[in-house]
Amino acid sequence: MDNHLIAVNKPAGLLTQSNSKDSPSLLEFTRQWLKEEYHKPGKVYLGLVHRLDRPVAGVVLFARTSKAAARFSRQFREHTVQKFYRARVEGVPENKKDTLIHYLRKEKSKKTTVFPRPTPDAKQAELDYRVVESSAGTSELEVLLKTGRFHQIRAQLSFIGHPVLGDTQYRSRHPRPPGQIALYASKLIFAHPVTHEQTTIEAPAPDGWAEPLTSRHKAPL
Repeated sequence: MDNHLIAVNKPAGLLTQSNSKDSPSLLEFTRQWLKEEYHKPGKVYLGLVHRLDRPVAGVVLFARTSKAAARFSRQFREHTVQKFYRARVEGVPENKKDTLIHYLRKEKSKKTTVFPRPTPDAKQAELDYRVVESSAGTSELEVLLKTGRFHQIRAQLSFIGHPVLGDTQYRSRHPRPPGQIALYASKLIFAHPVTHEQTTIEAPAPDGWAEPLTSRHKAPL
């Protein structure tokens, strides 16, 4: 954190931003922390420049000034921010590293449909992945997200036959604790909005983020 930005490690299951005052969100928790930590009167400015899906953990960047927010938003819009994720997926990809290019359409059902070629109302989506390791019929991938489409990583990996563990919305057959999937935002690399220096922020892997569901997680009958 400095005078222009703050990075926060979001837990799985928490909204990045909520439309309801009754629903907790990372944005409001961070704003309240800044208010209390620095004894700020009135409302604290905090600019939302990107977000993570509710079941996804990891690093989220907020802007502390409107100037920083505008510059960060431009970087995300122009895809100059490097966004790295770690995912545990079902199966072992045939290619140990690859670039996936598909066309994604966000549906009214809050789910994304993937097409292999240009399709009306679908937007091009691109990511790179590499297999970090494979064991017990699953694989850990490092993903570099090149575009920022709705549910992009989850939908594209499922489309090639390797859904993220726990992501039953996208055909995973491996359960995870409620509100969690085996995907987290591990690293952001970007130009600082004021100094323009290349800045890297990393998040530690969440505890047990890729472990199989155990009896202690299961709901009672």
